[in-house]
Parts: sequence; C-alpha cells; structure tokens
Amino acid sequence: QVQLVESGGGLVQAGGSLRLSCVGSGGTFSRYAMAWFRQAPGKERKFVAAMNWSGGSTYYTDSVKGRFTISRDNAKNTVYLQMNSLKPEDTAVYYCAASTVYVYGRVQEDGFNAWGKGTLVTVSS
Repeated sequence: QVQLVESGGGLVQAGGSLRLSCVGSGGTFSRYAMAWFRQAPGKERKFVAAMNWSGGSTYYTDSVKGRFTISRDNAKNTVYLQMNSLKPEDTAVYYCAASTVYVYGRVQEDGFNAWGKGTLVTVSS
C-alpha cells in the first residue's frame, strides 16, 4: 500500500498562491487515483479535487473551481494542488488520498484507502 506525505502548506495572505505536494512511496504510484481533501477548524473533512491515474480526468468541488488545479507527475510519484486566489475560507489542513479505483464525481472518503497526515494552510485576510 502506498504511503503519502504532504508538504507545501503555510501562511499566505488572501489573494495569494500556494502549491501543495504529496509524495507517494511503497507502491506503484501510477496505478492510483489521487485526491485532495481538507478539514477546516471545527469542521468535517471534505473533498477538494481528484484525478485519475494518468491525469487525464479531474474534478473539483464547486468552491475551488477556477482557482485550484490538481496535477501529477508519475515519474516523481507526486501529486500537486496549485491553489490560486486563496481566501480565508480555504484555511484548513489539506490531506492527499489514494484509491485503486477512480470514480468520476466521487466526493466521499470511502474508497480512498491511503492517506497522508496533512499539511496546514492558513489564509489571512
């Protein structure tokens, strides 16, 4: 099973950008569909974005469409989340997750069987 480690979080002003990275090890990374979830303080973890094994199919939650971009580099066993035009409401711990099955439109955590420990993103107003 793949192990995942996120990085790239930090403090940024509203309107700024960050790029999160998630590196996988211990498995065949290119076989996994990958996703990003986030958990805001005091709230449940929620879906942000996902993509299939090749990167040819992606989908996003409505609140980040046009601002966030998920991508991957299978040669580097890495998935990215480019976050632009950040808002204070984007403040959260961001987690990457892996699944052996890609289901377009799936937003539930069920089926994602590998998770990183998260990286904190704080957007100041």
